[in-house]
Amino acid sequence: MSDDKKSTKTMGAIISIIILIATIWYFYGGGLDAQVNVEMGKIEAKVAKDAEAQYYIAKNNGSAMDAYIQASLVSAAYLQANDERNYKKWKSIENEEKKRAGLNF
Repeated sequence: MSDDKKSTKTMGAIISIIILIATIWYFYGGGLDAQVNVEMGKIEAKVAKDAEAQYYIAKNNGSAMDAYIQASLVSAAYLQANDERNYKKWKSIENEEKKRAGLNF
């Protein structure tokens, strides 16, 4: 075998090993976990935004009890998403809706 072919084979083997190590690190070294966490954060934020939209539909078209229940779901969605600022905001809205629904306990 010529030196060029040996060099090419060696370079191919080195690149394959580097790709294998990078793949193993990604799946077992935390890269995949980080990606999953990012995607879960996006999903949780989308769920909370969808719950907000549902609240406004309930508030505009349903009873005071409907609005209260939906506001409770929005605050729970922000709690699940670990979004403290929006959780506090929606907890306040939930309490206002509770009063409007006549549930002053």
